[in-house]
Amino acid sequence: MKRFHIALAVADVDASITDYSKRLGQTPQVAIAGTYAMWRTDQLNFSISQDSACAGQMRHVGFEDDEVKGFRREADINGIEWENFSALAQDLRIVSTYGVSPNVSTEEELIRN
Repeated sequence: MKRFHIALAVADVDASITDYSKRLGQTPQVAIAGTYAMWRTDQLNFSISQDSACAGQMRHVGFEDDEVKGFRREADINGIEWENFSALAQDLRIVSTYGVSPNVSTEEELIRN
């Protein structure tokens, strides 16, 4: 599966979770109070990070793509940062950064490795 990825900086993660959950029609797959949240819909991988100095600004865009191995990041010709990653690579990054697993399969993958 391939999903478009958008990452935004927000002033208040907790208030933004309420707003974006209504807009996306679902709760986030992972939410860390006051820090980070991520939603996966059928078409979109959407994440927010608290950074009041940059609130409302795009942090980066990219694709969650199960065909991608690992996690790649590069800037386009306009200086916009693009990330390409598999769902597993993002889940593992969330675990290593926040100590929270987005789903059971990630925990099982960590145990195997």
